[in-house]
Amino acid sequence: MKTITLIGAPIEEGSGRRGAAMGPTALRIAGIDTVLAELGHTVNDEGDLRPLPARDLANHPGANNLQSVAAFARALDEAVHETARKGHFPIILGGDHALSMGSVSGMARHAQDVGRPLFVLWLDAHADFNSPATSPSGNMHGMPVAFFCGEAEFAPILPKDRPLVDPKKVYQVGIRSVDAREREEIAEHGVNVFDMRTLDEMGMAHIIRQIVDDVRAANGLLHVSLDVDFMDPELAPGVGTTVPGGATFREAHLIMEVLCDSGLVSSLDVVELNPFLDDRGKSARILVELTASLFGRRILDRPTRAA
Repeated sequence: MKTITLIGAPIEEGSGRRGAAMGPTALRIAGIDTVLAELGHTVNDEGDLRPLPARDLANHPGANNLQSVAAFARALDEAVHETARKGHFPIILGGDHALSMGSVSGMARHAQDVGRPLFVLWLDAHADFNSPATSPSGNMHGMPVAFFCGEAEFAPILPKDRPLVDPKKVYQVGIRSVDAREREEIAEHGVNVFDMRTLDEMGMAHIIRQIVDDVRAANGLLHVSLDVDFMDPELAPGVGTTVPGGATFREAHLIMEVLCDSGLVSSLDVVELNPFLDDRGKSARILVELTASLFGRRILDRPTRAA
């Protein structure tokens, strides 16, 4: 059993609309702490981060609300690193996906501390590999992957000498919306992208087990970043960036069950939940159910798959 630390990140400034700041509260109302405790884990809720804007940074025309996003990135980098250093499992409750600039950076620091490579599983409809130079909107929730891979160094948000994530150790699953320039960037840097066509052709189980095998072979840590829009909007409507044709309920649970069996996951983001757009808490409840699957809820005990 794990000691889990919940860290609320009520950030909405990285997206183009308001509402995601209510995400951490909605996940708590949906019972994320209770469900994890019922599975036998020790759960500590650290509450919500409330950082002041990073006034040392100048406004940037291609990075909307830079000061607010940078403040959360800095606070999460520190909070996640400290949580992992203590041997606890950080779950970051979002909040828009810009928060992963800080959460993944904090885990990259921890991975360096323990001498293991960090892998990232990005469950999302979007690649989020933009920078201010490539983003059509300037919304920073489309930039976190480029940032923690060191490809969006446009402002001193975090120290330049921080450990970065190798783009070849980033696995993006469920992708179905990529900007034209972004497509070129992810190909150039070797990001592993499994779009919905690939999932249909190869099957979810095969792909996730391939990723797990890669992480295990490298003795890596695995950070999972789960965006609500990974799933089909008919299933989980509570997100501001819906894209039709997402993962099914069973596909999403299968991922979490296989990841649980692997024992490799070291940290988790749950992001982009916008309760204002949800249907009576439907999306929040699904996210809690998926988190429960990641932490051991199962129908039957099964033999562990050989490595």
